[in-house]
Amino acid sequence: MASGITGWVLDAFDFFTVIFLIDTLSQHFQVSKVLIISTIAAALAARPLGALIFGTLADRYGRRKPLIAVVLYFSTITALSGFAPNYASFAILRFLFGIGMGGYWGIGASFAMECVPIRHRGFFSGLLQAGYPIGYLLAALASATLAPRWGWRSMFVAGLLPALITVLLTFWARESAAWQQHRLSSVTKIFQALWDHRRTFGYLLLLMTLMSCLSHGTQDLYPDFLKSMHGFSVGMVARIAITYNLWAIAGALIFGRASQRIGRRYGALAALFTSILAIPLWAFGRDHTALVIGSCCMQLGVQGAFGTIPAHLNELSPDAIRSLFPGFVYQLGVLMASPTVSIEYLLRDRMGYSAALAVFEFLVIASLIIVFVVGPERTGRQFHGSPPV
Repeated sequence: MASGITGWVLDAFDFFTVIFLIDTLSQHFQVSKVLIISTIAAALAARPLGALIFGTLADRYGRRKPLIAVVLYFSTITALSGFAPNYASFAILRFLFGIGMGGYWGIGASFAMECVPIRHRGFFSGLLQAGYPIGYLLAALASATLAPRWGWRSMFVAGLLPALITVLLTFWARESAAWQQHRLSSVTKIFQALWDHRRTFGYLLLLMTLMSCLSHGTQDLYPDFLKSMHGFSVGMVARIAITYNLWAIAGALIFGRASQRIGRRYGALAALFTSILAIPLWAFGRDHTALVIGSCCMQLGVQGAFGTIPAHLNELSPDAIRSLFPGFVYQLGVLMASPTVSIEYLLRDRMGYSAALAVFEFLVIASLIIVFVVGPERTGRQFHGSPPV
């Protein structure tokens, strides 16, 4: 369980490193900020490829070795990114990093969910997903502490020690008993199983596309919204972002644990209703206090809904492809939701910033509520000792 959590924290930390160094990297490589931002998009675009490659390896050869390989892979690529001689090589390295980032979640989530006791699955599902905002926070702290003292390159190599710890934790862990019971004998059979469950895959792809619209739609433009609409300073925006990320972590833990008692759907629905009630303060708050309360409640609900996802996807996944199936659908959902920011920007030009954010997220949350209500659920499903699915 620890290897799954620490790896996802490290994965997020390595991703957000570039976000905090956009201006620095632009000056260093003497290119526009748009080109640096494009490397972030390239990393996101590569994630489904990584999920496909490493998820297949994990279902064929076990969780431990592919998990160790993907951690060593993306942490090494991240370290090399800090010493790229020019922009072209940096861009290539960030695309290659995206393959590793996409490859990790499916393996880490399946390894953790298969090994944790069923009665604690909901809580650890939230804890695992909380690794993403934790990585965000650590990257923010590193940009304020490591970079000024040791230089911006130190942020790219800072993850090497945590990567080693994750590798050691995984090395010492036992292989998943569920994988040993349900493993398939060839890659061909793995892809056949994926095709056989295409209807469930299609439903979950819709779910994860909307979930990614929810997270990116409430996070990516919000700092700019606070600066341009309300005139907040960079420092004030950073403090607000840290505050609502702490609430995001709490939300993942609270609703993840609640889902073990009331079910994944009701846990996610409770979180989504929290977010929809937060929209007036989140988008239309008139002062600092209202906006902070609104953003904290919004992220409490957003990450609360995400806290149910590792358990929910794994419980709905076929036994024999529990790394490939949830990881691939998760990362494809991220790719499908990539136009979110552009759509919100277009709406902003037509109806104003506040209304654009509010309308877009209301429609996304309302759609998610419908998708969760009509969709399947298998809370508490036994992975080891169960008949193949």
